[in-house]
Amino acid sequence: MAQLRQEVEPGEAGLDPKALDRLDGYLARFVDEGRLPGCLVALARGGRVAHLTTYGLRDVAAGLPVESDTVWRIYSMTKPVTAVAVLQLVEEGRLSLDDPLERHLPAFAGPRVYVGGSGDDVTTRPAAGPVLLRHLLTHTAGLTFGFYHSHPVDALYRAAGLASSVPPGADLAETTDVYARLPLQFDPGTQWNYSVASNVLGRVVEVVSGQPLDVFFSERILGPLGMTDTRFQVSREQAGRLAELYGQTDDEAAIEPIPGLPLDGRPRFLSGSGGLVSAAYDWHRFMELLRRRGELDGTRLLSPATVDLMTRNHLPGGADLRSYGSRPAHDEPGNDGVGFGFNVSVVVDPARTQAPSGLGTFGWSGAATTTFWVDPGRDLTFQFMTQLRPRTSLRIYPELRRLVHEAVTG
Repeated sequence: MAQLRQEVEPGEAGLDPKALDRLDGYLARFVDEGRLPGCLVALARGGRVAHLTTYGLRDVAAGLPVESDTVWRIYSMTKPVTAVAVLQLVEEGRLSLDDPLERHLPAFAGPRVYVGGSGDDVTTRPAAGPVLLRHLLTHTAGLTFGFYHSHPVDALYRAAGLASSVPPGADLAETTDVYARLPLQFDPGTQWNYSVASNVLGRVVEVVSGQPLDVFFSERILGPLGMTDTRFQVSREQAGRLAELYGQTDDEAAIEPIPGLPLDGRPRFLSGSGGLVSAAYDWHRFMELLRRRGELDGTRLLSPATVDLMTRNHLPGGADLRSYGSRPAHDEPGNDGVGFGFNVSVVVDPARTQAPSGLGTFGWSGAATTTFWVDPGRDLTFQFMTQLRPRTSLRIYPELRRLVHEAVTG
């Protein structure tokens, strides 16, 4: 088990120490006011960690502090790992981005699109074309989440037992079969809707590789990168380092512990959408893999061209996420000027974003208010870890971008 450590002074990395103090102070106020339990923030340039701060508690009741080796539920930050797994199989010629999904998961043959009605009176029509793997990677397949309440298909997901994206007790294969029986919201490739698509991709990885998703991740990504704290379950050694999960109280004025998915044994459902835990050292390694365009410490997992493709905007017509409303589960990508690649958001027009961002900056966030981004133009990586599932957005992410942007001097 390795710990993240600061490797260089901020000034040597072209960062303003006073601006970093403002960043730390901003986050400390959230903790001191009882709006966050504790947090970790790390900023690196050229691969060297130039700023690392821990503040507050990983377990408030027990009085245990956040430390650099604290383990966090990263939820949707699992999705870029799933994208890397799929792209590895693409590079090996075992998949194509233009493969119809039904080639690997026959239950998805003959997809249908919602037309009208509700409950047992739903009407549908044949989709204009098949769901392709690239549609799943870009969330343009027409799938959705049951916890949305903005489209009749969302309600169909809930009625099918998918309020939390997985039927109680089901595994990944059984869950994706349920998805396949439900209509799409729109013709594949025509719109963007953040969805269960990465769970479907995880099942594709299992079918094509012949390995359970956790084994594939371990052998092909996490092991080669030395990410020993990143997994679908928490070991006995990790259990004492796992941060407690919190939610907002009814009046949103304070926080309280809430249950998360059980992590003390291998889960039956291996979620490619949001099942991993990780720690700061591990996530620094994963960001470095992407910043270095597929290679780290002599280990190459993807070609530079493939990472470039992953981190390019693929939205229909070159649109940004604002064109599709504010439906995403996280506020970070819901900006003007932000597009979407393969399971990462991508800044396509910095002048139109709600917070200062470099062109081509990419990353993603998790439901417990974790986030990361890679800014290739500034040779910079950033991660923020905490464990709060808010009822409403805290609007932390835009301020983090502004404060980090202000700290870069060279």
